[in-house]
Amino acid sequence: MSILPINRMVLRALLLFIVAGHPISSAQEGAATDIEQAAAEAELDPSQVVISSDEYRQAVAALESSHGAYANQLPEYLLSLGLSLQTSGDHEGAIDAFKRGVHLARINDGLYSAQQIPLLQREMASHMALGQYAEADERQLYLYRVQMRSMESGLIRAQAFIQQAIWQHNAFLLALDGQGYARLMSMWDLYRLSLTDIIEREGSTSLLLKEPLEGMLLAQYLIANYDVEKINGGGDNFSMQQQMARFSAYRGQSYQKGQAVIQAIYDVEAANYGVNSEGTVRARVMLGDWVFWFGDREAAMNAYSEAIAELVARGDAELELASMFDEPVELPNLEGARQLPPTAEPERANLLLEFGVNQRGKVYDLERVDESELNDAKANRIMRSLRKTQFRPRLAMGEPQDTETVTRAYEIKQQ
Repeated sequence: MSILPINRMVLRALLLFIVAGHPISSAQEGAATDIEQAAAEAELDPSQVVISSDEYRQAVAALESSHGAYANQLPEYLLSLGLSLQTSGDHEGAIDAFKRGVHLARINDGLYSAQQIPLLQREMASHMALGQYAEADERQLYLYRVQMRSMESGLIRAQAFIQQAIWQHNAFLLALDGQGYARLMSMWDLYRLSLTDIIEREGSTSLLLKEPLEGMLLAQYLIANYDVEKINGGGDNFSMQQQMARFSAYRGQSYQKGQAVIQAIYDVEAANYGVNSEGTVRARVMLGDWVFWFGDREAAMNAYSEAIAELVARGDAELELASMFDEPVELPNLEGARQLPPTAEPERANLLLEFGVNQRGKVYDLERVDESELNDAKANRIMRSLRKTQFRPRLAMGEPQDTETVTRAYEIKQQ
């Protein structure tokens, strides 16, 4: 006896779960035979099955009718229903489905059931699509608690730490709660925890370490560049004062921590690909950029010289030197830490700027040279940011040079 009516619509919904390898309960074993037989009779190709949200709703309703409102398989069905609604753009309906799936998973398998994880992840995606960032933040915090209670140390938990760190970075960029400094500290701590789990499982030279190490470097750039004037004084709030003191300690150690992270990246590259590899050269340049950004020009030139020496040892120095040092480079040269918008092709740009960069990496003679209708206020904001930007200067024969004409094109939204 089937637990669901074997009509064509419900058949397609159940068929997807069977083909995908989802386990069938003992109560469904008879249904499986019926379904397979009906599928053969209907000549349905499982790989071509397209299931609508209404079909999933019918499958959910039929399962509730036969097994009750708390049936163990309902969270899986609700996940699929939510994904279908999400794909069609009905994010509010998807959120309702995911939330109900989470609720049922908690009831059936416990408060920190791992079955909640994909439901929570997709629910967050729909909140983000609707611009409900505070709600997404709340669900991310709950997701993190579930992950930490349901996962043992290892690579899966390390990835969960990374996921949470990425969210903290996004929350920082969105300025969700006005406490960006706390987000950045959490971001650093989470990447560090991921690093520890990977080292314990894979060793200190695993290539898997590169992702958390690069995340830690990004966190240090953001911590060092954070405008402390944005921090509310906190008054008599002891917790706030503690947070501020902790952040001050993080900033005070930023230079040394950044250097240590880059050295670790270099060590991983050297262990896996050897000294004088592309990765070790770029790590040398990365170190030069870090210390130059902090104003340590002598240490930066030493690091750049070491990078050049490694390039020469590789035998392809000319091409690589041109790509790295033939023109000034904005610092930080790291995705997620750059202060300026991405550049655009000149023919698409509505803001075109020309300026010089001296051998100390400072901008001079900045002027706007386009004739677009972009208003002056928007252009001036970009120009102010550009004037404050530290550049890696152009190098020739290993020595920094003035560059009289640098052009940058930007496509800036009018609204």
